[in-house]
Amino acid sequence: MFKNPFSFEGRIRRTEYGLSVIIYAVFETIISRLGSETGGGIILILLIPVIWLLLAQATKRCHDVGNSGWWQLIPLYGLWLVFQDGDHGPNQYGENPKGIGNQDQEDFTQPNQPNEPQGGSQGDYTDGQDSLKINDSLIENPTKIDGLKDGDLDK
Repeated sequence: MFKNPFSFEGRIRRTEYGLSVIIYAVFETIISRLGSETGGGIILILLIPVIWLLLAQATKRCHDVGNSGWWQLIPLYGLWLVFQDGDHGPNQYGENPKGIGNQDQEDFTQPNQPNEPQGGSQGDYTDGQDSLKINDSLIENPTKIDGLKDGDLDK
C-alpha cells in the first residue's frame, strides 16, 4: 500500500484511496490553521504536496474503475470512488490491485481435480459440475459391466 503515492500511473484499491482522503483532510486542516496564524503565503507552499498526493491517488482510483483521471473533475465523483468496486482483472491502466482476475480462468482449478479426464474407468470426475464420465462399454452393451458376467446381478 502507498507505493509511489505521488505517481499518476497504475491502480489502487478503495482502502488506499480512502486513507489518502483522510490524510489530505488532516494535513489540510493543520496547514490551514498554521497558515492563519503565520500568513497566507506559506499555506500554498505547504498545500502543494498534499494536493498533488490527493490528485495522484484519485487518478489511480479512476484508473481502477476503468476511467481516465480527468473524471475526478466531476463534482462528487471522488465520493463515488470510495464506494465503487474496481474492474475485475487487468484493464488498460494495469493489473487489478487486489490480484483477483489477473490470471486466465484456466489457471484457476480446484485442487486434486484434473482439467481433462484421466482414463476411462467408471465414475471419473471430469469437471466442477458433478458430472460423471460413463464407461463407453455400458453404452454399447448396458447389461455388461466390467468384471461381472451375465447373471451375476441376478444373485
